[in-house]
Amino acid sequence: MLKRFILWDFPRGSWQYDVMVGIILAFVFLTPRAWFRDQPRIPQFAMLPSEHEASVLWMEPALLAGVAESDRLARANQLLQSHTGQKQLVIVRVEPIYDTEGEIKGYMAFPKR
Repeated sequence: MLKRFILWDFPRGSWQYDVMVGIILAFVFLTPRAWFRDQPRIPQFAMLPSEHEASVLWMEPALLAGVAESDRLARANQLLQSHTGQKQLVIVRVEPIYDTEGEIKGYMAFPKR
């Protein structure tokens, strides 16, 4: 019986086939997502397309959380170097992006070569 179960040797429409399909569906729909750690992952640091071949970077708010406004530029440059390894890019401006409730949703960084 185990050999037939492993090799899926039951004819379609039999009760054994239906039980196996039910077990598979129960596993797919009832298994908690956390068991597989399959959470959508948003990049924390991404290069965005822009006009006139200028670069624009998106930075998640967690990357600059707790950093004073005066130190954001220096920290953003450190992150740029560590994430991309491009030594010729230097961030010259960092602007916070707010949602309608006034919370920071991220930062736009503008590098220069």
